[in-house]
Amino acid sequence: MHPPADPGAALADVARDVVDVLRRRAWRLALVFACIVAPLWMFGELADEVRDQDMIPFDQPLLRLAQAMARDGFDHAFLWLSKLGYLYFVVPFDVVLVVVLALVRRHRESAFAGIALAGSALLNLGAKQSFARARPTLWESIAPEATYSFPSGHAMGSMTLACVVIALTWQTRWRWPVAVLSGLFVVGVGLSRIYLGVHYPSDILAGWAAASAWVMAVYLLAFRGELRPWHPRQR
Repeated sequence: MHPPADPGAALADVARDVVDVLRRRAWRLALVFACIVAPLWMFGELADEVRDQDMIPFDQPLLRLAQAMARDGFDHAFLWLSKLGYLYFVVPFDVVLVVVLALVRRHRESAFAGIALAGSALLNLGAKQSFARARPTLWESIAPEATYSFPSGHAMGSMTLACVVIALTWQTRWRWPVAVLSGLFVVGVGLSRIYLGVHYPSDILAGWAAASAWVMAVYLLAFRGELRPWHPRQR
């Protein structure tokens, strides 16, 4: 017969295994928390308020602030930012990115980008229909929208593209310039939708949260283990 196991020694072994996993996977675990757990929690909190038809405290004050900022110059700038955030830039860039990656035989990168971008669009359409939140009506917008409001498609689409591009360039010397420019673009698009009065700020936050969580989940599936974008063995 084997001698009975020492509970203290067994617990020590478990503790060592946990510490080893945390040491080797600390960065990945931090990314999972920051880019999946925290955004999903934020989205869930906002979604609960929207489903219960409760007024989110910061929505109207921020919309009123945007209304007070209205100027002709701002109108033109934010109209263009809004258009770039969808039909004039984000959608064409999505298509070109996936096609170019496929043409240069970066199949895993192309699949990652395609699934993340297309999946985000489908998730947004489904969420809009599910929550059926009406657009803000505090004033008549100069760029009115007829679809539902929550979550913002512009915010979700621009954030999805930004996260995909950042993920694909993170192992290169371009990661910080890309991250900064992408972040500024995403914020600009989000602000444009609030300024135009076609989205509540909570719509924007929900779009950002859903997009970042979705892209990170697809990334972890596409580049599982030790794989990284541009690895020569994963074409």
